[in-house]
Amino acid sequence: MNARENRIRAYRFQCPDWIPVTAGIAPLAWDYYAPDALEDLMLDHPLLFPAIEHGSARPDKARIPPDMIAGAPYTDGWGCVWETLHTGMVGCVRKRPLASWGGLDALSTPDPDRHDGMYALDWAGIRDGVRRAHARDEFVALGLPHGHTFLRLQDLRGYQNLICDMAEERPELKELIARVERFNVALIERRLALEPDMISLPEDLGMQQSPMLSPEMFRTYIQPSYARLMGMVRAQGVLVHQHSDGYILDLLDGILECGCDVVNLQDLVNGIDNIRDALKGRAAIDLDVDRQSVTVFGSPDDIDDLIDEAVEKLGSESGGLSLCYQPWPPTPLENIRAVCDAMERCSGAYA
Repeated sequence: MNARENRIRAYRFQCPDWIPVTAGIAPLAWDYYAPDALEDLMLDHPLLFPAIEHGSARPDKARIPPDMIAGAPYTDGWGCVWETLHTGMVGCVRKRPLASWGGLDALSTPDPDRHDGMYALDWAGIRDGVRRAHARDEFVALGLPHGHTFLRLQDLRGYQNLICDMAEERPELKELIARVERFNVALIERRLALEPDMISLPEDLGMQQSPMLSPEMFRTYIQPSYARLMGMVRAQGVLVHQHSDGYILDLLDGILECGCDVVNLQDLVNGIDNIRDALKGRAAIDLDVDRQSVTVFGSPDDIDDLIDEAVEKLGSESGGLSLCYQPWPPTPLENIRAVCDAMERCSGAYA
């Protein structure tokens, strides 16, 4: 069984041979840690970093997304102006085209043949990459840009304005949601045409201790779009993956009602026991391993205990679990290595 088939089986509860695990290194990390040390760590963990060779690990700075470059404000396809203080870290929207509703008529929707809302698109390059992946029988995951619906509305209106719009039932908001959804539909249609294994719909809905909007607001304003987008994907027999940082337990029922196959959520923010009770067996869990507390301030033994607990409580012989991890400074390098060691050990891939 190759890695593609194993991941599909894990997400469809069809008895995979091992727990799929993935990891990534944030662009910011390469200027914080010794680059050689990071590359050595990646080379020592081929299950997590299968494509790494000597001299190839560090990303080309020219490929850092334009909204992650300090001192260079970036305007996205919707007209939002982004700024960051640290190269390699996503910044904040500083200027919004819809700070007031008076700008709605003039708001321009990006062209989905040229832009995904955040970045310009090279469809020829994307198609070529997918063809190569299919030829190698690799798992192909495509998706919408991060922040496709709720966060897109927030980028355009501002968080406080958006929540007030929902509370006041502003009619303009429904028109804006419809525009955003039509754009997302066009992007998904183009991605489905490439025959991926999975489509991801990533955006953060949670804060540290609660969702960013109430379950009632989610059901009224966001869930209908989610349901239509996920329905398009499922109709083609393609897996649906939904990502959110933050606490989202109160929104899980609504997300699952939309037809989500795989939920990517944070472990300790939501609580491993809570995730088990609310989600295990209802959808596959793509667990985002802690990067706030245990892996930053704990010991390697603490890290082993954390990942062992997650696998014991959320895994099963039928599947339904994968693990992912992306460390951020100032996580000690030895702790990053401990996480990678534990993930590869617990995956069972080398058993």
